[in-house]
Amino acid sequence: MSEDLIIKHCSPTLAGLKTANLFTCAYAHRQDVECFAREFNRRFSRKGVKMLPLDFGKSRALIYVFRPTRLQRDLSDAQAIAILKTMGYDSFDNRNCLNRLKSRVQGCPEFPHEIGLFLGYPPEDVRGFILHKGNCCKCCGCWKVYGNEEKAAREFAKYKKCTDIYYSKWLQGTSINKLVVKKSA
Repeated sequence: MSEDLIIKHCSPTLAGLKTANLFTCAYAHRQDVECFAREFNRRFSRKGVKMLPLDFGKSRALIYVFRPTRLQRDLSDAQAIAILKTMGYDSFDNRNCLNRLKSRVQGCPEFPHEIGLFLGYPPEDVRGFILHKGNCCKCCGCWKVYGNEEKAAREFAKYKKCTDIYYSKWLQGTSINKLVVKKSA
């Protein structure tokens, strides 16, 4: 796994604009990914950012980069809790929710759509996606929008601009240490 991949896929989270990002990466040895995640967490947890490998396929890993403080706030939302309860979650602190999500990612035949809540998507959009099975959305960007289209469009533009700026700075030699912003919420 490379820092380049993290910048390409996780800039809004690194900048403190978004709760989390998710991406896949190729790997030869599972231990290499686990070691990279431990080192990432050692370097950046004090800035409020963590990495968690959610699943390992034959040659690709599913990586979750997140801000624990924002995640706890998002999962405390009444609409989010209602959705999670329908998916079998019975405890709503980060550790228990992430363990349940990890188990669902690894064990469900269908990708667990509540993952949108873990990525900072509006609960009304996650609920809409689940109810409509991904159809009939108002618009589509970083996620499918079933609620406030204008607000989502602004978020999409903000995330794209952030990613463009971060990747440009990365290519100009700015280290990931400088690109990860310390934010508590």
